[in-house]
Amino acid sequence: MPLIKVQTSIEPDQTAIATLLKRLSASLAKHTGKPEAYVMTAFEPNRSMTFGGTFDPTCYIEVKSVGTMTPTQTQAMSREFCDTIASTLGVPIDRTYIEFNDAKGSMWGWNGSTF
Repeated sequence: MPLIKVQTSIEPDQTAIATLLKRLSASLAKHTGKPEAYVMTAFEPNRSMTFGGTFDPTCYIEVKSVGTMTPTQTQAMSREFCDTIASTLGVPIDRTYIEFNDAKGSMWGWNGSTF
């Protein structure tokens, strides 16, 4: 049920994308304590984006999960995800925003039902 979706203004090669998504999937499972079998990743490259009024490389990340993410968890995830984006895609950590969303189980569907 955890989801991490990355939107970025750059267009990396497929190897970098695969590496990034595998790293983020494992990391999100670790931080949320959920089985990686339930983690979904999504990547949207080459988006028209600005940050601070410039078109320099930038990134927006959405993290959603059923349950409650604590401030300690989101702080740790923010650090790790920003570092992963910077090392894999080359987007500076100060040009990445992350939005964390807790979802109620009844508002998250899967397998013909909800959590």
